[in-house]
Formats: sequence, C-alpha cells, structure tokens
Amino acid sequence: MLALVLCATAPALVSCASLPAPQPRATERAFDEPQGTALGRLVADSAPDPHSSGVRLLVAGEDALGSLVTLARNAERSLDLEYYIVRNDASTRTLLREVHAAAVRGVRVRMLVDDLNTAGSDESLLCFTRHPNVELRLFNPFPAGRFSTYTRILASLTDLDRINQRMHGKMFVADNAIAATGGRNLGDAYFVRSPSSNFVDLDVLVAGPAVRRLSGTFDRFWNDPLAYPAAQLIHETPRCRGPVSTSPQPETNAQGEPVPSPDSTPVPPSALARDLKAARLKLRWSDVRVLADTPAKIAAGDARAHTSGPASIAGEVARLLASARSELILITPYFVPGEHGIELIRALRQRNVRVRVLTNSLASTDAPVVHVGYSRYRRQLIELGVELHELRNQLGTARSQLGRFGSSLASLHAKAVVVDRRTVLVGSMNLDPRSQRLNTELGLVIPDSVVAARVVQLFDEVARDSSYRVIEDDGRLRWVGGSPKVPDAEGSEPGASVGLRALMWLLTPFAPEEML
Repeated sequence: MLALVLCATAPALVSCASLPAPQPRATERAFDEPQGTALGRLVADSAPDPHSSGVRLLVAGEDALGSLVTLARNAERSLDLEYYIVRNDASTRTLLREVHAAAVRGVRVRMLVDDLNTAGSDESLLCFTRHPNVELRLFNPFPAGRFSTYTRILASLTDLDRINQRMHGKMFVADNAIAATGGRNLGDAYFVRSPSSNFVDLDVLVAGPAVRRLSGTFDRFWNDPLAYPAAQLIHETPRCRGPVSTSPQPETNAQGEPVPSPDSTPVPPSALARDLKAARLKLRWSDVRVLADTPAKIAAGDARAHTSGPASIAGEVARLLASARSELILITPYFVPGEHGIELIRALRQRNVRVRVLTNSLASTDAPVVHVGYSRYRRQLIELGVELHELRNQLGTARSQLGRFGSSLASLHAKAVVVDRRTVLVGSMNLDPRSQRLNTELGLVIPDSVVAARVVQLFDEVARDSSYRVIEDDGRLRWVGGSPKVPDAEGSEPGASVGLRALMWLLTPFAPEEML
C-alpha cells in the first residue's frame, strides 16, 4: 500500500512501471573450438594436459588493465564482458576503444552490464552498440526514470524485491580461451588510476577448461529473460559524435579505424602481453573449479529460500570454509558473518583452526552501512580468537605489488579465501548476507599451494604495513599497528571523521542485516 501511495505522489514523468515483455530472440552461445584461434592454440601448447586450467593472480591494477587490453587486442572471434559496474572514465574508455576496435576487425562482442549503476549513461551505452558486431544487454533493468538513481527507484517501488537483487559477477573472456575474473569492475579506481581514491583488488587470469565453464555461465545470464537488449529499454536518439567523454565509442577515421583520444589513459605493460610475445603462457596449471550462481537466484523472487539450492553457491562456499584444518584466511571488503558465520568460526576455533581476517575499517570502506553490520560482530569475533585486521585508508607504502597508490586513499575490494595454504577461492562474493542471499556471484576455486602462498603474502604485507589489528584490552577495543608504518591508534574507528562516526551511530538501529 505504501508503494502505491508513493507512486501516486511521484512526479508524472516517473510513473510506477513494469518491465516490457521479453521479445523473442535466438539463443546465443560462446563459440566452440577455441583452439581454432591464436589464443586457443597458445593455451593448448602451454597446458601440461587438456584437462588442466592455468591461472595467474592479477594483483596490481596496472597489470589487470594491461591484461584486459591485451585480450581485446588479440581476440579473433569473440569477446564476452560481464560486469556489475562500468564507469565512464579514462580507463574504461581506453579499454572499450580496444573492444570496439576488435568489433571493427570482425570480432563478435557481447557485453552484459547490471543495470543498477548505469543511471545517466544511456546515451553512451547506445553509442557503444552502434557497430553491428557489438550487442549490449542490461541485466535486471529498471523500466523507467532512467536518468537518475532516485527516479529509477521511484519508478520501481512496486518491484523492490526484484531490483534489490543484482548480478554481481565479473568476467572478460576472449575467444573462449583466456579470461579474467575476480573482484574488479571497470573503472579508474579498480585499476589504480584515480588520483583521489583506489581499490585494493584482486583478479585471476585463467586459461583452459575453466574458461569454457565461465563462458557457460555467461551464456546462461545472456540468454536469461532478465537480460534486456539496451535498445528495448532506452528510447532516445544518441548523439555519438560529441566529445569522447560522453561516449565510450571511439572516434574513427574514413577507414573505420579508431583514432587515439586525448582522454584515454596510457596502457600499462602486462605479463600476459610478454607471454604472448614469447608464445608461452607462464601460468600455474591445476584442476580449477568454477563456482557460479545462476539467474534463477534472482528470478526466484525470494533468494533467501535458495541459499543452499542449485541456484546459489553459498552452500559450497560455506563447506569450503568449514573444511579448514589448520588455518583459514578471509579477505573481504564487507564482512557481516551473521549467526551462521559465527557458528562456523566457533566450530573452527574449537578445532584450533587459526582464523585471520582482513576487511575494511570505517575510514576505508565505501559502504558505511555495511560496516554497521560488521561492527555488531567485531567483539564476538575477537573473543573467539579471530585475528582481525582493518585496512587503513592510506597504504603504508606508496608503491607495492598492489600498484602505485601514491598519496591516494585506499579501500579494500578484493575477495579471497585461503584454506590451509593449499586452496584459494577468488571471486566476486563478499562474506555478507547480500552476496549470500540477494546477488548472483562468481568465483574460482584453485587447488594450488603456490597461488595460495601468493595470497598469503598479500595478506601479510597489507596486514603488517597498511592495517590495524583490532584487539580487546581490559574490556575495550584497541587498534594496534603492526609495524612502525602503522602506529597504534587512540580512540575508536581510527581515521574516520566525526561526521562518519556519527553517521554510523545513526544508522546502527536502522540497518537490517539481511540487506547488508
């Protein structure tokens, strides 16, 4: 009833609306036989056997961006992109110009974007699809009021359960042979190119059979009724010959070739580019497992009823965590364990399993409301013996394996799990109720002690040089530095402004855990 009242009082141009009926369309699939492309042949020549998948961590933002550009430049048949957020900034425009250039030379481009963060981008989205080899679909879209997030929500008040569930996975797949997946969206902050604030993030470059399984996941979402062609939702005529900043489509010359733009960012060198030049992929090869939610998790309406069913990977992730015998390392920007998570950790601690956690501090998080949920469990986690580390909003070193952060602010966005220093999970899933119950997620389980050691090293360096250890001392929480670069902090929530601490205090009674 409240939704109907709000709809009646909303501005006339933002009426409560429903999605248009899906139009009939042919089912599309990833191309078979990737070995028919140069990338596919390189994978086959590099793999120890046809059943193993190769992986390499993409830790530095510069290497991640360079790897995506390299994939776009070397694709011959197909590029499949699936992202939760696509920013209209220099890094994204640089990458999408390479994607568009691939389309110009005949590569089929399919781009699937969750519609939550596309407000105000309709014109640039349509411009990007003007080439016949490029198709863009918006997943779980807003039907009206598209020019701002506020008007979108007003137009969807009668459909809040649906729009509250989002497609959160990320992948970039070239020729169904090599892919990148993990935590990064597309944007300057994810590739450490923002002068003000950047993310500590993590992706995986993957080759071999696991890529075909990723492509299968992409196809399920691409062909789902909730994946709408952009033109079916956006009813405007784009002005695509304006400034480059309004469109990711590149300027072209008379031959249709992209012209360099002054607002692009330099493409950093990548290890993948060096591998391609040497005609050998330097990857770690093992039986990599793909974990992927299905669109049914959203289509079901009440995802909470499906957290242990076939549509959700939450049960598999919980079983992986519970399998730890000596040590469990959790890296997650948003950590709201809930009662089930607390019980899982209690059971691990009773078996003397060491549990170490790296998450955001209030000062470094980009989601203060989620920090409210985390703070409810902080003392209980410490009492259970969990080693709890919170990232500072500035890294202890301006240059590290994470990239060149300089003096910019830092926020944790990487999502990884290490079990007994032998098995690694890297993906899009946060350890919070939203990832478990509402969003669709994606991840790779990598049974490799060398890869695990690299993630442990990343954890140790960030925990030591750029984080506080949170402990309980005489009944009070204390934030302790791990090195001279991180001095002990006085008071609570170090680095957070008075206004931010006040906001957290105000939000605490009103933040429902199941929505965080």
